[in-house]
Amino acid sequence: MTDAIISLSGGQDSTTCLSWAKSNFNDVYAISFDYGQKHKIELDCAKKICEIADVKDHFIIKIDELFNEISITDNAMINPEKNVNDQHKIFKNLPATFVPFRNLFLLSIAAAKGLDYGVNNIVTGICQTDFSGYPDCRNSFKESLQETLSLAIDYSVIIHTPLMYLTKAQTVKYMEKMGNLNWYKYTHTCYNGQKPPCLECPACKLRQKGFEEAELKDPLFD
Repeated sequence: MTDAIISLSGGQDSTTCLSWAKSNFNDVYAISFDYGQKHKIELDCAKKICEIADVKDHFIIKIDELFNEISITDNAMINPEKNVNDQHKIFKNLPATFVPFRNLFLLSIAAAKGLDYGVNNIVTGICQTDFSGYPDCRNSFKESLQETLSLAIDYSVIIHTPLMYLTKAQTVKYMEKMGNLNWYKYTHTCYNGQKPPCLECPACKLRQKGFEEAELKDPLFD
């Protein structure tokens, strides 16, 4: 477990995981994705965070055409006409921000890119605590994909999820403990892609809740 590649969105959770990865691996590579998200501003944040964290290398992969071709763009994360506070049109028990198969694609591509560097450790910020109910953020999904990726190349692939069972407040405190709370100043969370953030979408509210419960000020507003 010497090197790792992290799926870095530029958001709060993946940035926390980057801090964790820097403490647990020698070289850390980062990969970010342009999948047509309307909060594409997060990719600029990812670039800045990678500079601060001094990652070995950072890649931005465009997969927006792929997502368009397989018709999974009818959600509020991609479709500008959809409201992020609505329920999903197909998956009635999930919010409109659910992007089917997103983590399946992103983590699979991260694992494939890791092969270029002989890296079999994949780090991701998925979490099934204080989350929106996305099925591809559950530990059962992570365990299943880890086994599938390993079988696909007959070589061990390890998916690390440091935040899986942490609340947003615990995540904030963990980042403070690692001494990198100031990194949050450069992150982007708002689903509406607004800067300053809208403070009304589910992601903004969850972030606010985490800092309030942690009794800490969000560096984003310094």
